[in-house]
Order: sequence, then C-alpha cells, then structure tokens
Amino acid sequence: MNVAHRRNHDLKEDIRTYWSQRSKTFDLAFGHKIADGPEFDAWAAAIRKEIGDRPLKVLELACGTGEITRVLLSLSHEVTALDFSEAMLVVARAKHNDNPNVRFILADAENTMEPDACYDAVVCRHLVWTLIQPAQAFADWHRVLRPGGRLLFFDGDWATPTRLGRMASGLIWLMERVIGHDPHYDGAMGERHASIMQRLPFGSGLSPVLVVPMLERAGFDAVRVISHDRVARGQRARANLRNKLRTIVYRKFVIGCIKT
Repeated sequence: MNVAHRRNHDLKEDIRTYWSQRSKTFDLAFGHKIADGPEFDAWAAAIRKEIGDRPLKVLELACGTGEITRVLLSLSHEVTALDFSEAMLVVARAKHNDNPNVRFILADAENTMEPDACYDAVVCRHLVWTLIQPAQAFADWHRVLRPGGRLLFFDGDWATPTRLGRMASGLIWLMERVIGHDPHYDGAMGERHASIMQRLPFGSGLSPVLVVPMLERAGFDAVRVISHDRVARGQRARANLRNKLRTIVYRKFVIGCIKT
C-alpha cells in the first residue's frame, strides 16, 4: 500500500470512528435532528421543490441516523439509504423498521457499488465537505442516476465563519460561560473533528466555486446554487437563542444538478 493510499485509508477510518462514536447522541445535537413542525416542513418543501412531487427511487448518501430519510419517506419516495457507519445504521433502522419503502445498506458514499442508471435522484446532507476523493464520488453519483435524474445536496463552508457568524460565535461563547456548554454539539469532540478536517480536500472550506466545476466535469448539467434560507428559517422557528445564533455562523448552501 503506497503512502497516499494508506493516508486515505486511515482518514476514512478516522471519519467512520468519529461519527460512529457520535451515533447514540447525534440526534441530540442541534442541526442534526430535524424537529417536527416548521423545520421538518422546511426540509420537505426544499426537497419537494427540487426533485418534484411524484414518488421517485432515491439514493440517500451518508444517511446517518435517518433524519433526511424520514423527510424523503414522508414525500412517498422509495429510498435506499446508505452509510458506512454500522452504528449510525443501527439508529436509522430502529427509526424506520416498520416502513417497507426504505432499504438500508452499509456502503461507502464515494463508491456506492449500486447498479448503473438505477435511481431517479441522489440526495445527501452535510456529506460533500467530508469527501476524500470528491471527483471519484461525483462520477459515481452520476453513474447511478438515470438520464434526467437529479443530484441534490445540502452543505456549507464549515471552516470559516461569515463576518456576521463571527459575531454570533462570540455571543454563543458568552452565553455558554453563563449557561454551560452543550455537550452534544460538534464541539464535544472538537479536537478530533479539527484533525479530520485538516486532512480533507475541502477542509479549508467548501464553496460552490470549488464544487460546481467538479460537478460539470463529472457530467452533470444545469448545476444551480440554491439558497439555504428556507431551511434556516425553519430551524430558527422554535429554536432557543443559542441555536438560532448557530444557524448564521457558517455559510450554507444547496446545490442541484441533472444528469442529461
């Protein structure tokens, strides 16, 4: 095994271990669990707008604890949900074990091993920033889509707070000096998170400027950058002040494109 390959292998295992260890409490962290009501409705509306109303065969990548899965199933889609953390899949299967319209599989989102041209849509949330080989991943997602199929992903630049976000972070820090730290938020394993981030291709920041040309080279057309505001408003609707502030720390965006 050459050095570069070994480094990628080790990084993948670090990523798997990190999120596996967070699986039991992942839904307690703001931004991961999708609260019923305005937030759930906002996610459903955002997905419905981009992939349409009719039931589709959807591949959900890095499904985690099955929260986006829950949204997709509410829209009557037939879902194959994959994750490469068995611990995450245990939680997701428990949520949806009585729903015949979902199939969970243990697989790598960068190399799904799914058949060619068998899905109407590929959907993921907060996955792209973690990709180790993004060009390979985008090519694989293009491969599994049928002609006319859509790729839709929700992500953000998690490396650099916006100007307003820096002020929000300062206010969060002050609040936590008074009310205490939230042990379930990402910072609970901050050093390990930062170590992983430093080794990722998008570790210094994910942006549409970086991603759009890569998607086009993978064969996708009509690549669009879509506002994340609808989802953010839904998240803020019933959140406490600290979590409202968290929705404005980083720039988030949605990208949609088509396989023609």
